[in-house]
Amino acid sequence: MHGTAAAAAPGLFNLSVGLLGGLALFLFGMGQMADSLKLVAGDRMKSILARLTRSRISGVMTGAFVTSVIQSSSVTTVLVVGFISAGLMTLAQSIGVILGADIGTTLTVQIIAFNIKEYSLLLVAAGFLIMFVSRREKPRHYGTALIGLGFIFLGMGIMGDAMAPLRGYGPFLDAMAGMQNPVLGILVGAVFTALVQASAATIGIVIVLGSQGLVTLPAAIGLLFGANIGTTVTALLASIGRPREALRSAVVHLVFKVAGVLIWVFFIDQLAWIVTQVSPAHPQLAGADRLAAETPRQIANAHTLFNVANTILFLPLAGLFVKLTEWLIPDRPPEEEPGVRVKYLDEGLLPTPALALDRARLELLHMGDRVEEMLAAILPAVLAGSRERLWEISGQDDAVDYLHGEIITYMGRVSKEGLTEDQTEELIKLMEATNDLENIADIIETNLVSLGIRRIEEGVRVSDQTQEVIRGFHRTVTVALEMALLAVTQKNERAAAAVVEMKTEINRLADSAALHEAKRLVAAEPQRLAAYAVEVDILENLKRIYYFCKRMARAALPSVELTAESRPRFP
Repeated sequence: MHGTAAAAAPGLFNLSVGLLGGLALFLFGMGQMADSLKLVAGDRMKSILARLTRSRISGVMTGAFVTSVIQSSSVTTVLVVGFISAGLMTLAQSIGVILGADIGTTLTVQIIAFNIKEYSLLLVAAGFLIMFVSRREKPRHYGTALIGLGFIFLGMGIMGDAMAPLRGYGPFLDAMAGMQNPVLGILVGAVFTALVQASAATIGIVIVLGSQGLVTLPAAIGLLFGANIGTTVTALLASIGRPREALRSAVVHLVFKVAGVLIWVFFIDQLAWIVTQVSPAHPQLAGADRLAAETPRQIANAHTLFNVANTILFLPLAGLFVKLTEWLIPDRPPEEEPGVRVKYLDEGLLPTPALALDRARLELLHMGDRVEEMLAAILPAVLAGSRERLWEISGQDDAVDYLHGEIITYMGRVSKEGLTEDQTEELIKLMEATNDLENIADIIETNLVSLGIRRIEEGVRVSDQTQEVIRGFHRTVTVALEMALLAVTQKNERAAAAVVEMKTEINRLADSAALHEAKRLVAAEPQRLAAYAVEVDILENLKRIYYFCKRMARAALPSVELTAESRPRFP
């Protein structure tokens, strides 16, 4: 019999072209659909994640919803890592979101299981029509998503047609019979998923094999178990060289998947029976037609049941998983921690510009913390500090320059992605704010430090009265910087307007300081002219710092001017 099957072996070229071409269309469609949905919904996803993760249950629901929209559990996991780093979420809270993200990925497989290949070109045509007639961005993105969905079904149809001749090919049937061994099935599914970096692609191919009668339901379940493990490889690779929180998040995801598979691998037959009972049956059909009608939904339901059951099982044990992960990935000894590094920028979010820009905004706040430290330290040093203290403050600018370069480079990479008009405007404003913040650090590092050195070299002493005037000016500028950072990093328009309103206060303080300096100019003190020059230059540089704070704040204001009634007053 095998000799007959071998004689009827399908053409290798046609089979390869069909499989590879269909897989290419499938993956391209997945990418198109996911990218379009991210552009449409990305801005809302981060706020939903931030607000709805206060409990484990809400975390699961949030993770499932967000992942089902942006079609990427890896993106959801990376976003969660950022919240952990920012102190907005604990690792224990993140576990609910990670488990929910696994449930969210099952929606894609449920859609794929419809396998409506006869309507695939209709979906492509409808999506193109929407893109062609719409002038607004959002409907055009929906059109692109529809085209991607059409390509998914078209690719599956092509793969199914290519595999049809294998139904009677003995060697291939023998190889598929080997998949009855769950260990082999899990290994094959994990390796293939790690290579293509898309568990939905692996499960899509399994659905095609099942609908052609080339693989049994228990064997298909073994392959999808492997796909669930393989999908964690992307996050593990992305966590290499990243902060410990990122590595722990990736490892806890892997532990969940492996533990779930180890539990269920002994109950594959029982799981297969359950899904056959809960999935639609078509007894009126027979043979290959019945397989094509029933198997796809059974495989999709097995995938969903596996992830939902694991979530129910593991969620109460979140604390134990946190301890296990912290034991596996301990904190670095203090001497191993780098002096300065980026905390929030993540390459894994570049394909999702809305979330990548949010990371850049958080990193800008990290950079701002460094600049605030410099501004707080410089005044005591420039008025009465030692030469060593001044050089120490000057050296702090190296960290600011490093973070500035990393943020600008990251945003340059974001700009190469598909951005909406609003995202392009946001990118430009963030780049300008980053440059303004770096200019403030340069004023401190170059001008104010030099004035401190000059004070020491010329033997200048700033009087107590003048120090108090300068300190008042410095306090106001410090508040301006704090509020400008609040305006930019949190899109706080009231804070931005308050910084702009401070111009009146700054001018009043400058006039008052100028009058004070004019009176002090005739004071009978040694080095009076030299002291006058140093004091005036300090005030002038503080005023320049406010100028850059105001530039940063203006970037957070809408294009329309605020009315007098709506303007917040600076206290």
